[in-house]
Amino acid sequence: MHFAVTRPARLLPLGDTAFSFCARIEHAFDTHRTETDALQTQSTQGEMHYYRYESAEVSCCYKYMMFSYNIIFWLAGVAFIGIGFWAWSEKGVLLDLTQVTRLHGFDPVWLVLAVGVVAFILGFAGCVGALRENICLLKFFSGLICLILFLELTVAVLAFVFKDQVREWISDFFLVNIKAYRDDIDLQNLMDSLQRLNHCCGAESPDDWNMNVYFNCSKDNPSRERCGVPFSCCISDPADNVVNTQCGYDVRAKGGDLSKAIFTRGCIKAMEQWLPRNIYIVAGVFIAISLLQMVGLYLARNLVDEIRKVRYHY
Repeated sequence: MHFAVTRPARLLPLGDTAFSFCARIEHAFDTHRTETDALQTQSTQGEMHYYRYESAEVSCCYKYMMFSYNIIFWLAGVAFIGIGFWAWSEKGVLLDLTQVTRLHGFDPVWLVLAVGVVAFILGFAGCVGALRENICLLKFFSGLICLILFLELTVAVLAFVFKDQVREWISDFFLVNIKAYRDDIDLQNLMDSLQRLNHCCGAESPDDWNMNVYFNCSKDNPSRERCGVPFSCCISDPADNVVNTQCGYDVRAKGGDLSKAIFTRGCIKAMEQWLPRNIYIVAGVFIAISLLQMVGLYLARNLVDEIRKVRYHY
């Protein structure tokens, strides 16, 4: 009877087993890497291998709509700033900046420059923020839009609540600018435009022009315009093709019924009567401007969300 003697299987230590398992995983990764390099090499040599990888990108729609929206503001800002400096150059202010402080009334160029600077900053922040996908600039744009909206609503509410104070402020504004009527050509054009458009003269009445050194009725006034009014107060004949700039001379000195020659209604009262008649136009303009600002705010916020999604994806 023969007994077969078998060699017992050799048991590997636990450390050797783990080493063998890790070696197999490393070999599998090396094989996969080699195959991937080979495929890439074949692709670069002209083989028709196409690989499509899913990637997140910022929406071109929001991006270029935001850019187009703000390029209008940017160009408008540049235009307003250019007009403002051109007006100052015509008056010689750029050669002597002290003329700005010597003006006793309101200089309309300041308003033009302020609108231009705000529009330029808005347009610049929006355009660069959209093209460079800069969240900081887009947030600055959104914040500035929100601030402007808040100020507009605040001014509208305060003007409605404090109507008497607003009326007094406008009256003072007119009187100050009547005194400085001849000091600045832009101020003069502004006052003439307000009087012609509203068919009015002075703040409360034509006698308000006594506050101007050229138009007052004092006996020691040597001005040829003494006791007169600016030509913008005159009732013009529709048949006249040439504006008569001397039509207001000596009008108040003659006495009698002035309503046949000049407008006798004050500009404050004229503006109070104009607003109720055109309330729907004013409201429509205000709503249109607000909607335009909200569109910009919507585009900016959506673009910021798109940029954040892309950055989170990567």
